[in-house]
Amino acid sequence: MRIGELAKATGTKAETIRYYEREGILPAADRTDSNYRDYSDEHLATLIFVRRARALGFTMAQVRELLALSDHEDKPCRDVDQLVQRQLGEVARKIADLTSLQDELQHMLRSCQADRIGECRIVESLARPLR
Repeated sequence: MRIGELAKATGTKAETIRYYEREGILPAADRTDSNYRDYSDEHLATLIFVRRARALGFTMAQVRELLALSDHEDKPCRDVDQLVQRQLGEVARKIADLTSLQDELQHMLRSCQADRIGECRIVESLARPLR
């Protein structure tokens, strides 16, 4: 399949596919006689894998590691489990940060009962330096 078909099938921009090729995330595609890239079902499966891993927040380095691990079907999945555990910890940290942010914004909203911006506690609190 050509790059446009692969892009459409995976919801990935053609330039991103080319980037993944340059970075070695996707193996280089064969070329047709007219020099078009010719992607296989293996490319499709790899790109789906990469997109799913990225959607779960894995870094490109982690994606590379997961791809390398996936090539060894007979190995125990302890290394994959550890990667996922670290990612889960990162997600928990981000959730805590977002919860804190939400709490602060709600507090700001509750603290403002002004009718005019000149008396607005939200604007006032935004002008204060960070702690």
